[in-house]
Amino acid sequence: MKKPSGKPAELLLGAHLSIAGGLHRAIEEAASMDCGALQIFTKNASTWREKTLTEKEIRAFSEMREKTGIRHIAAHTAYLINLASADPVVRQKSRQALKQELIRCGRLEIPWLVLHPGSHMGDGETVGIGRIAEAVNEIFAQLPQNPTRLLLETTAGQGTALGKSFDQLAQIIEKISDKSRIGTCLDTCHVFAAGYDISGSNSYGRTMQDFDRIIGLEKLFLIHVNDAKKPCGSRVDRHAHIGEGMIGISGFSALVNDSRLSAVAKILETPKKRNGQNADPENLALLRELYLSGTAG
Repeated sequence: MKKPSGKPAELLLGAHLSIAGGLHRAIEEAASMDCGALQIFTKNASTWREKTLTEKEIRAFSEMREKTGIRHIAAHTAYLINLASADPVVRQKSRQALKQELIRCGRLEIPWLVLHPGSHMGDGETVGIGRIAEAVNEIFAQLPQNPTRLLLETTAGQGTALGKSFDQLAQIIEKISDKSRIGTCLDTCHVFAAGYDISGSNSYGRTMQDFDRIIGLEKLFLIHVNDAKKPCGSRVDRHAHIGEGMIGISGFSALVNDSRLSAVAKILETPKKRNGQNADPENLALLRELYLSGTAG
């Protein structure tokens, strides 16, 4: 299919990839799928146990990045981190863990680190937002030269999770002293589950207008591209393959053809398998087809 005029030749697209066998293997896999971007964990995401990088690991990562030319790389923090927790022990462990995540990203020269803002656990939105901002400001002060930008991810709003609304993210950002080190990551499944309809071109347009008005598109550095198994406003975070969920083809066509977001990396977090096979290539191919057959917006 012929590329519409006025758009870049390639869609800046990638996936969250495994670091099994070494961090550099994820870059190698991304290149094998013709991706220009990727996301990884820099450690086991389900444990508090930290990982200290070796010089050999850092060198291998750097060499593979140079070999492939892939520089749009994001890391995602461990799942246990909750800066808004009502438990002071968990809050302290979360601060230390986030600090170490930023240190690892800095050593690997990874430009973005994605963080779920946290859950207030019944203490209220205002208290939770204050705790998150206080923790981030403290960590930034401890790492004044760290080059990695922290991205607050939109959430589906399950339980007492913060980040379910653009207003909540904007309130956190407003409290961050050094705004040059903070940004956002928009997850399509999460915003849909939280009540922002992006299933059609018009509803997508209204949602992005709201995002731009409340947060600002200039603060959007990464997009997680996932269809949603549950309806809009369900507050249930269940990812689906592209075009097989409640968002559907129309919403993703609007997203990938939004010229305002052409420089923003779009990362798949869709289910890894379909019929026992790696599903990433098929999901990537569908997004590329939507891009090539769409119109510049």
